[in-house]
Amino acid sequence: MALPRMPFLRRIACLVPITVIGVWVVLNWPVIASGARGLLDADRYWLLAALAVTGLGWVAVSFARQGAVLEPLPARRLFATQFASGAANHLLPAGLGAGAVNLRFLRACGIPLAQSSAALALYLLAEAAARVVLLLTLLTACPGALRLDGLVPDTVALPLVWAAGGLVCTAVLAVVTVRPLRSVIGAFLGAALTDARALHARPARALALWGGSLAFPVLQAAGLVAVALAVDVPVPVTHVAIAYFVASIAAAAVPTPGGIGSVDAALVVALVAAGASVTAAGSVVLGYRIITVWLPLIPGALVLGALVRSKVV
Repeated sequence: MALPRMPFLRRIACLVPITVIGVWVVLNWPVIASGARGLLDADRYWLLAALAVTGLGWVAVSFARQGAVLEPLPARRLFATQFASGAANHLLPAGLGAGAVNLRFLRACGIPLAQSSAALALYLLAEAAARVVLLLTLLTACPGALRLDGLVPDTVALPLVWAAGGLVCTAVLAVVTVRPLRSVIGAFLGAALTDARALHARPARALALWGGSLAFPVLQAAGLVAVALAVDVPVPVTHVAIAYFVASIAAAAVPTPGGIGSVDAALVVALVAAGASVTAAGSVVLGYRIITVWLPLIPGALVLGALVRSKVV
């Protein structure tokens, strides 16, 4: 029996993300509709500002992705890939969807697999470091911005801390004791460090990597601040920004597709810790997720399908 031809498989593949996203939207339509109705009374200018900074976020990610590789990437395709990877992120947890799309894009641009993987790792490291630095800077400028007492009971917090520590220790022990794993990781880290040194020897690439990595979470936090201002939540904007950074870092410990559930819960807890009521925090988070996730979802899936069909990814 003859195997299906690659063009046929590619046409099927380009429909997969669109179908999955469409099913997800149908299943979650009551939540989306109720959130949209709740935003009707919000300040439209602040909501437009949230949309604007969300769009600028894809530009910032494009700069950071370009800064992670030495070779020049096609700017339009790079931006389209970042827009589409947001939809792919809702298919796999922990950012694996966006990573897979960007890996395919870099490979299609002729970058070897080892270098492409190192570029993805360098981007993730830079973005994580940027979030931590921004959070520490804001906490230093605004001590006491978050009131965590009573929000997380000790009977819940302590087991979570021990579980996280156990996972870290298990991962380190596996790397140390399993020789094949140690050799693979060692070779990868060696290649990644070599590429990182070469990138930082070029100021334009280093500026793009770190500038984009810093700008993206700042723009995401600005989007949350804009939504909070739109629904008139009586919390200082710096406290809302701190709540975003705390929630985004905490939610990384519970990887879910697109951060659905983990990011939402972490944002609500962080906003309540910043001084918002539970009702106000829920409205802000729902509006923020509609603007940053649900509105771009179907267009992103369509762009992803077009990129797959045209062999860009």
